[in-house]
Amino acid sequence: MTSSRFTRVLTATAAALTLLAPAASATPQHDQNSAQQDSGTLGSGWVGAWSMSAELPNEFTFEPNWSEAGFANHTVRQVVRVSTGGDTARIKLSNLYGTTPLRVSGAVIAKAGDGAAVRPGTTRTLTFGHRSSVVIPAGRELYSDAAWLPTAPLDRLSVSLYFAEPTGPATFHAWASANSYRATGDQRFARDGGPFTETTVSNYYLTAVDVAELWARPRKTVVAFGDSLTDGSFSTLGADNRYPDELAERLVSAGKPMGVRNAGLAGNRMLDDSLCFGDKAVKRFQRDVLDVPGVRTVIVSEGINDVIALTQTEDHPCGPPVPGLTAQILIDSHRELISLAHARGLRIIGGTILPYKNNPYEGVYSEEGEAVRDAVNDWIRTSGEYDAVADFEYAVTSPDNRDEIRDEFDGGDKLHCNDAGYRAMANAVNLASL
Repeated sequence: MTSSRFTRVLTATAAALTLLAPAASATPQHDQNSAQQDSGTLGSGWVGAWSMSAELPNEFTFEPNWSEAGFANHTVRQVVRVSTGGDTARIKLSNLYGTTPLRVSGAVIAKAGDGAAVRPGTTRTLTFGHRSSVVIPAGRELYSDAAWLPTAPLDRLSVSLYFAEPTGPATFHAWASANSYRATGDQRFARDGGPFTETTVSNYYLTAVDVAELWARPRKTVVAFGDSLTDGSFSTLGADNRYPDELAERLVSAGKPMGVRNAGLAGNRMLDDSLCFGDKAVKRFQRDVLDVPGVRTVIVSEGINDVIALTQTEDHPCGPPVPGLTAQILIDSHRELISLAHARGLRIIGGTILPYKNNPYEGVYSEEGEAVRDAVNDWIRTSGEYDAVADFEYAVTSPDNRDEIRDEFDGGDKLHCNDAGYRAMANAVNLASL
């Protein structure tokens, strides 16, 4: 390439990046719906390539996490796999459940290596309104500026956030099914993983990665919205075998360049907010689906946690019993999601609720709950109110026993899937319906 042509390319690239960069300030005045505001400002170039849903800091998890203690003079490095690639990338940070302003002293993005290591020569400093640090008010979220980092579908990226000052309790995602790493001091540019001596299976503040191609037709995003079966509970740690990951792999193999975002939240309910398992489905649908850049289709897989709560005998900090639950109540809640999606012009696909018979824990399974589950699934399949159906139940059961997950797909509790089960769920999605 001649020097004059190289200069023209750099000039064009810089101009494009300027157009893509959001107008964030050092203390951005964004509310919970800032994602939609930003994507409107940016046009249609961004596509959602990865996400995790935000939840309240809490310790009600089977693994230790850092959400309640927060961070002080720490660098947190998180590794994510993007579902589709692009020329530029940006991240979304959330202080949605923080009680004080969050100061992010610096952030970088890079191609991930093994463990906490990054690939040489790929580290890019992230800015916010062209500044290297930013303060996010309590209850707010914001995007970074665009960073030039060419990526391919299914690339693994590393995002490192440095917090010089105490953060207080951290907005996080409990069940990331992947390791996050922590180091003392500013280790954003550490190439190997040596300084990162602590790990957890949760994500902190980082809720999305978007990508954009500068000279390509804008692509669309599919959002997988649901509970632990979308979140990937019981899948292999760090292997990216959740059902939305497997769906992304199918799209790549089929030559369909769509982004896939995972909006699963373990323990999530259709009907009730939870201190442990996030806002109820209809409340978080705006933030986790409607505000996603380039969103075209949403796949809904929700309801099993409401069914389980039908015969819950004791009140619990993570959620109350729902003794009066009926199939009609759950169906009406599904209809709310359908109405919200259609009002935005989105396709919405209904995922049938997986069985839970022979779950080993006392009080989880009940005949009453099974009757509700069957009735809701019958409505999802036959009503025609969803634009299409992903029959997850049929995918992981056998024709002679629809009430129990097959052994080869069982994650170990007859409620969640293993890697093979999540692959079967992904295969139940008709790619043409997206």
